[in-house]
Amino acid sequence: MVQNTPNNLLLHLANKTTMETTKEFNFSDTSATKKIFGLKKRLKAVCGGTSASKTISILVWLIDYSQSHDNKKVDVMSESYPHLEDGAIKDFRSIMLDRGYWRDELWNSTKHTYAFETGTVLKFISIDKLGKAHGPRRDVLFVNEANHIPYNIFDQLKVRTKDHIWLDWNPTIEFWYYTEVAGKLDHDFLTLTYLDCLDVLDENIIEDIESHKTNKQWWQVYGLGQLGEVEGRIYTGWQIIDRVPDEAKLERRGLDFGYTNDPSAMIDIYKYNDCFVLDEQIYQKGLSNKQIADIINNLNEKALVIADSAEPKSIDELKLYGVSAIGAKKGKDSVNNGIQHMQEQKIMITKRSVRTIKEYRNYFWLVDKDGNSINKPADVWNHAMDAIRYAMSTLRVPYTGKKVSDFDRRMKLKKKKQGKGYSLRSA
Repeated sequence: MVQNTPNNLLLHLANKTTMETTKEFNFSDTSATKKIFGLKKRLKAVCGGTSASKTISILVWLIDYSQSHDNKKVDVMSESYPHLEDGAIKDFRSIMLDRGYWRDELWNSTKHTYAFETGTVLKFISIDKLGKAHGPRRDVLFVNEANHIPYNIFDQLKVRTKDHIWLDWNPTIEFWYYTEVAGKLDHDFLTLTYLDCLDVLDENIIEDIESHKTNKQWWQVYGLGQLGEVEGRIYTGWQIIDRVPDEAKLERRGLDFGYTNDPSAMIDIYKYNDCFVLDEQIYQKGLSNKQIADIINNLNEKALVIADSAEPKSIDELKLYGVSAIGAKKGKDSVNNGIQHMQEQKIMITKRSVRTIKEYRNYFWLVDKDGNSINKPADVWNHAMDAIRYAMSTLRVPYTGKKVSDFDRRMKLKKKKQGKGYSLRSA
């Protein structure tokens, strides 16, 4: 096999019309990719908005480096393995498959490593404790979504990295880059936005992004790729945990319907001592009601599903498939009251709930033209947030929904008949 030369992969990513092949690729060259390849300093910091191709472009650079350098060590780091699996690992594999580079025998799914033919090994690692940073040295480091990594972890990794360090993030709030790196360390800095990917973005995605221009806070971060402000974030203080504790009791499932443009989101709600524990079960576009019902019916534990009451037909269809479901109780101020109730709770969330965590971190109040927060949540990053609120609202004390009481009564009877430990709402 002929070894790739530097920037060979970048050339492969040229526009399809100029390629000497009839194969159509899903990953094409963008302005973002060219800008990434133009960064030359040891430390390279890349922030930007939504659909800006930050991670994809850096992964393209890493693949090119790995194919053109012998016997190097490349580490891609993020806050958790679920986050990596849903993001960087999936993107890396897609790019490699798209280019025809992927070989199953070179991927170690246990160690999360890919061994290139050059002898260079690219490894995906989760470092959430300082002790894990005291490991072997490396040649290249990529810290994905660096704003979710503590500075002391990055500092330990930095001194153990020889040649190249990449950082990327969405600038939702100020973090250690702005206080410990900017203005202090010699580095390249790059801001990317969706405008750097216009040639490859679907027109519907562009239209959707630009439809949020009136939301000043959202547009500042996700449209312009500029630093946002912490004020206006609806939820804070949730604790990320490894898994649902064995002693936790499943109380409800919250479901927000989606299909073509939006994902369907379903979150399990557990009670654990004085806390609620959230666990993401569904977050996916294109699911029919039958597919949603099949997922629910195949889960080991049973609980009442509280779904968006704006879709009574979908709720009735779920019932026909054997799912115990009712519509969320809505009315004047129900959204804000539900949010206030959630803000008053101690909440934990499993680290595998990657998409829900992302919504949690990006769920803000709307702001007016003067930048002042108004008492209404933005209609973005809210699918899982709505699903959780639907379910949590039925766990308020007092809650007198007759249908909920009927469900609990049926579950108690079923528990007695079958001897199964179904989780029940306490009185």
